[in-house]
Amino acid sequence: MFKVIFLAALTGFAWASDVLDYTDDDFNARIGDHGLALVEFFAPWCGHCKRLAPEYEVAATRLKGLVALVKVDCTSSTNICSKYGVSGYPTLKIFRDGEETGPYDGPRTADGIVGFLKKQAGPASVELKSDADLAKYTSDQDASVVGFFADAKSTEQVEFMKSASALRDSYRFAHTNSEALLQSHGMDGAGIVLFRPPRLNNKFEESSVTYSEGVFTNNKIKKFIQDNIFGICPHMTEDNKDQLRGKDLLVAYYDVDYEKNPKGSNYWRNRVMKVAKGFLNQGKKLNFAVASRNAFSQEVSEFGMDSSSGKPPQVAIRTGKGVKYVMDEEFSRDGKALERFLQDYFDGTLKRYLKSEPIPENNDGPVKLSGDPNVIIAKMDATANDVPSSYEVSGFPTLYFSPAGRKTSPKKYEGGRELSDFISYLKREATNPLVVEEEKTKKKKKKDDDDKTEL
Repeated sequence: MFKVIFLAALTGFAWASDVLDYTDDDFNARIGDHGLALVEFFAPWCGHCKRLAPEYEVAATRLKGLVALVKVDCTSSTNICSKYGVSGYPTLKIFRDGEETGPYDGPRTADGIVGFLKKQAGPASVELKSDADLAKYTSDQDASVVGFFADAKSTEQVEFMKSASALRDSYRFAHTNSEALLQSHGMDGAGIVLFRPPRLNNKFEESSVTYSEGVFTNNKIKKFIQDNIFGICPHMTEDNKDQLRGKDLLVAYYDVDYEKNPKGSNYWRNRVMKVAKGFLNQGKKLNFAVASRNAFSQEVSEFGMDSSSGKPPQVAIRTGKGVKYVMDEEFSRDGKALERFLQDYFDGTLKRYLKSEPIPENNDGPVKLSGDPNVIIAKMDATANDVPSSYEVSGFPTLYFSPAGRKTSPKKYEGGRELSDFISYLKREATNPLVVEEEKTKKKKKKDDDDKTEL
């Protein structure tokens, strides 16, 4: 009897989990219980999710009481997953006080998750006490947002701290209550200054921007930061690329290296900025950036461009809707080639760029459902072809079902990966009944008729 009880206890211990399991029914009510939480949106059939699971469990145990690790099954909790724009698995997002603050882009090992989240659990804003502290903090390679407050308990500082907490995953924040610092920066009671990175200083824009709204609110502060953080032409990196993408964006790809060659990096950037400023002053709407063609070689190849080093910048535009344009003319030192390219873009005369493999000479693979000529099975290499925007791809494999007559309105397939799962889905969603099912019905009816005849 003792052995049986002992084994049962071990079994219960083995299945105990420190990962919190939330659903459509309780997610909104429970996520706000945690100051900081990491949420995994997953599907049971997902191979990457299965590999992450043991690491996630270990991390949850080590972070218990400090950071909550949550999981949501998107095959059963579709509403929550849709609300947060989940389109691939696993998708990990960071939440603070119940609000999503951004994607989790850290490591996927237990040690990596723990290390990353422990840093996130620290203060959102660093306190500065002297001019030396401020000088050191604002000399970083990234922009710095600094709040100056005479009263640490003021409404202005409270609202600033809310913004810092909400945006800490994307930007750097610091604050000071030093009277000397307030005086040296001409602050009367409260103020916020956004300091751009010294390495990106240029003659086309100010190196710092001061918050000018009369009222300090969380939303106004966040808008001020997001409107000004990058300036005319930021340096796009792996860390900030997601903040720059998703809108109409021109990128000049060349041998950007601010560590080894800051002067050379700014040489071409300044030429981009000069042309960009001219169009922006006309009221034209477009975002600009420079990026290392080596670091973004995959992106360069998506535009059909050569990622070899030593060349003048190669320029391309990707709109917020995913439409791509490539500048064919070589980038000239006087900027005239870029001017012509941009003028054609704003005039609407540019031909869009489409990346595509050659049309297959034959399709002799399994391209139809056996016995059913109405169901076509197709595949596309999303790394070698531009995918229509209605077929959004964020992970592999991504499966879509296109009903007859509605090819531009596909449905993303979120079901299981077994043959029976696919057949069941097609039975339910197909515009026309499956031929294989009709055949089964006919055979069954014939058998029933034969049985009746024998009677």
